[in-house]
Amino acid sequence: MSTNGNREVAPPRISHMVLRTTCLKEMIEWYKTVFNAKVLYESGFGAFLTYDDEHHRIALFAIPGVVKKAKNSSGLDHMAFFYANFADWIATYERLKAAGITPQFNMHHGITMSLYYRDPDDNGIELAIDNVAKPEWHDWMRNKLGENLMGGSLDPDDLARRFHAGESEAELRRFIPRAMDPETMRRMME
Repeated sequence: MSTNGNREVAPPRISHMVLRTTCLKEMIEWYKTVFNAKVLYESGFGAFLTYDDEHHRIALFAIPGVVKKAKNSSGLDHMAFFYANFADWIATYERLKAAGITPQFNMHHGITMSLYYRDPDDNGIELAIDNVAKPEWHDWMRNKLGENLMGGSLDPDDLARRFHAGESEAELRRFIPRAMDPETMRRMME
């Protein structure tokens, strides 16, 4: 938060992300597919995409001299995008899977359920839904997060099957704290 006189002012929202890339065409296609984004402007140097009424949500630039980042380097790990409801989240997972885009790993964090993807430049993108009512978020983070910091694995195929079979969302979203399985831990570190 910044201070403006005696009043603290927080930014109202995140507007967009800008990514440097070594593979512009692949990145454009990936973001068009993942977010059903539309390209509003494209040149050989960059592109501006949006998936809503914002002038752009994603900008991609093929800046000369940019090199691929080293694996496991420091910096931003991922950007998270949240869906309004379980049906849209599952439909997006199924649509992307049919297009050959699958998560690197999946986590039930308790407060959220998250699918973690990697774009063609290895940037992390989280597609998630909230599991806790907004008025309870801060209390949950202060008092429940420490019970199971990372959460546990989830199986989106199983969730989709159960969802389509009519199982209640309350049951599908139920959080049972478990130890992280070694395979999920390995995929997180890739």
